[in-house]
Amino acid sequence: MDNQIAPPVLQLEKVCMTFATASDTPLTVLEDIDVTLKDGEILGLLGRSGSGKSTLLRIADGLLKPTAGRVTYLGHPLSGPGDGIAIVFQTFALFPWLTVQKNVEASLDALGVKPDEAQRRAIAAINTIGLTGFEHAYPRELSGGMRQRVGFARATVINPTILLMDEPFSALDVLTSETLRTDFVDLWMSHQLPTKSVLMVTHNIEEAVLMCDRVLVLSSNPGRISLELPVTLPQPRNRLDSSFRDVVDEIYSILTARAVESLRAHKDVHRGVAQPLPAATVQQIRGLLEAVAVTTCDGHAALGTLAKTLGMSVTNLLPVAEALDILEFGEIKDDAVSLTAAGRVFVQSPGDLRRPLFAEHLLRFVPLAAHVQRVLNERPEHRAPKDRFIEELEDHLDPRDAESTLHTLIGWGTYAQMLTYDHRSQTISEYRRRESSSR
Repeated sequence: MDNQIAPPVLQLEKVCMTFATASDTPLTVLEDIDVTLKDGEILGLLGRSGSGKSTLLRIADGLLKPTAGRVTYLGHPLSGPGDGIAIVFQTFALFPWLTVQKNVEASLDALGVKPDEAQRRAIAAINTIGLTGFEHAYPRELSGGMRQRVGFARATVINPTILLMDEPFSALDVLTSETLRTDFVDLWMSHQLPTKSVLMVTHNIEEAVLMCDRVLVLSSNPGRISLELPVTLPQPRNRLDSSFRDVVDEIYSILTARAVESLRAHKDVHRGVAQPLPAATVQQIRGLLEAVAVTTCDGHAALGTLAKTLGMSVTNLLPVAEALDILEFGEIKDDAVSLTAAGRVFVQSPGDLRRPLFAEHLLRFVPLAAHVQRVLNERPEHRAPKDRFIEELEDHLDPRDAESTLHTLIGWGTYAQMLTYDHRSQTISEYRRRESSSR
């Protein structure tokens, strides 16, 4: 069959995904998604947290049935997990009681492959992925990078048509992830991987440009394809090349602009308790405020400059900048951050005066903080289970965003000396009431 008229390896057409909530208000995570995965390509799904990337990947694997739309695999409707589709997870997901070889063979055992053939194929996959000599080691004896290599071997040993990857390098340190990315691309370019196509979820712009032939950018709330960008740079790609930086900067500019739009939309739509909070720690917020103050004389600095100063990727810096904007310590505008008057006061204040200022802004500009404080005040023991707030947030946010938002609030509230959190009982308590009652 002519390649030009052959059906795509995988195709999602007008796919929507809506989840039910406790309040019977449907939560739309993905809307009007069109994705075509071609034979012989690595396709990247790039987006911020909450854009529905992992949900889309589960639909592509057949693990989730979309609320609306059509999914076809090799020209046929996909209903349930597809034969020839394998996945590599963010976490290692290995069986700790099995050796490396037995972990890899587990994929073949599920397919009913005879033991001798399973052993032969497992050893070949282990050798290909760079784990020769570790066949009889257990996961606890391996480094993070080596455990993830086992995950790759287990996925590829079944000779999948499609390899799905859900942020497979994000749990690794910088050096290990860079080595594993490079090795994967080398194996792919030399046709040593027994798979036709790769669909990879990532939030890392440079990773997407380094590995992918095309990049689809997802916007958030709900997730939609906002940009399709072919990456025509020859492999192997060099991060230092100007052409590489040009592609990264183009995607970065688009993502930054969309992030600002999304932030404004969140403020308009989620003015209440359900306002999503970015995964930014107080330490990161303080660091960004101080970096803006130090690197400029007018309290205004480009995000790219700040990322270099702080040794962060722009992708990781965006949630911190968003936190400044939410707390009214800064403002994101035109790919830059400007300090507000309150942000300048925070930077110039000694440590003991920063907490009350942070607490004041937290209560004024984050409705969830005031809501949690009110609930704790109304309870005789001034504490409440974490799940009480999670269930409330899930009426408006997907479970991952609900969990992340409350986690962020706990961190901010602890610094502001508004609340404490007991990890064992998963209980949130009012900080000041607890302190005074212990005296």
